Amino acid sequence: MKTIEVVAGVIQNGEKIFATPRGYGDFKGGWEFPGGKMEPGETREQALARELKEELAINVSVGSFICTVDYDYPQFHLTMHTFYCTIESRNLTLLEHEAAKWLNRSELHTVNWLPADAEVVKKLKIPSIIDEL
Repeated sequence: MKTIEVVAGVIQNGEKIFATPRGYGDFKGGWEFPGGKMEPGETREQALARELKEELAINVSVGSFICTVDYDYPQFHLTMHTFYCTIESRNLTLLEHEAAKWLNRSELHTVNWLPADAEVVKKLKIPSIIDEL
């Protein structure tokens, strides 16, 4: 089975998290965190910053690592590395997506996430130590 390695950004603006529906392919319409494939010689962080600039015309600060999800889709195996991101430039433009939403954590269940992204959403719902204090 073919393996595809990608990066994805959980873009935060205050309490809101950015999500987009996939605009093409077998999984069109399924919601995901934006990102894409890594190019040879790139770090995960470099790839994510480049992909978000290409998809959304934004500069981001790539923050802390969230998790790596390994998921077997019918046609391929996906390895997806996710990071928190914040926008450095405020002119977000949808260049590859038809729609987008800013969701509060309590609203994350309101969209139909792609399976690998759903695994990331599960991680986002775990309260942090700060929330427990």
